[in-house]
Amino acid sequence: MGALVTGANVQKIPGLNTLGVSLARIDYAPGGLNPPHTHPRATELVFVLEGELDVGFITTANVLISKTIKQGDVFAFPKGLVHFQKNNGMVPAAVLSAFNSQLPGTQSIAATLFAAMPPVPDNVLTKAFMVGTKEVQVIKSRFARA
Repeated sequence: MGALVTGANVQKIPGLNTLGVSLARIDYAPGGLNPPHTHPRATELVFVLEGELDVGFITTANVLISKTIKQGDVFAFPKGLVHFQKNNGMVPAAVLSAFNSQLPGTQSIAATLFAAMPPVPDNVLTKAFMVGTKEVQVIKSRFARA
């Protein structure tokens, strides 16, 4: 999707064990997206190294909090909330992400729902998204090819 995440967590750096911190660098191609996802065990703080990004998170009241951030800006994503970053620019962008967990975890919303194994039943997804079985199967097939 045009975003490359290079993580530095306890799995890569065992010395982080019990320290409650980790980092990641995310590089975005022009038009690149870090799709909607959550970190179930951490708040994320991003610092823009270069470029400009549209970022946002959705509150538990389904309110979108969003902003365009550029080099030198900082933005926070609360623990467990769905959030995203998108490079709408014509040049690459990069951020440094800090987490208050040695292993924040990442759960991509679309992949979680449409690429789970065993799969989430179609009738659950059709009802949740108010679409037909055909639409659900098309989306699932796109994740199968990825």
